Amino acid sequence: MKDIMKMYQNLVERCFNDCVNDFTSKTITSKEENCVNRCAAKILNHSERVGARFGELNQQMMNQQQ
Repeated sequence: MKDIMKMYQNLVERCFNDCVNDFTSKTITSKEENCVNRCAAKILNHSERVGARFGELNQQMMNQQQ
């Protein structure tokens, strides 16, 4: 659970810093919203691919040990 929260915190911080830069309004602009959505999707897809690759490597290692 701790790792999930850390990943989420890093995602929020990175996407916010990369995408939100106008503090003259309380609302987020459509450009900022689109940027945050793309950023979050990219990070989550990357995390999913890394997890899948680790699963593949783990399976290979288990097969080699047998």
